[in-house]
Amino acid sequence: MSAGEKAKATTEQVVGKAVRKLAYAMGKNTTAVKGAALEARGKARATKEGAKDRFRH
Repeated sequence: MSAGEKAKATTEQVVGKAVRKLAYAMGKNTTAVKGAALEARGKARATKEGAKDRFRH
């Protein structure tokens, strides 16, 4: 996994989790779902890049 893609995946996961937790605490369900989607996208990106690395080696 390239360093840039790894950083992007980690950032999406962290920001998504923070948004989701803060939105749930404030009672804003729509925003919480958007944060969960961002977190899932970060996890998917990390999984994709990890698979590419395993395939190359």
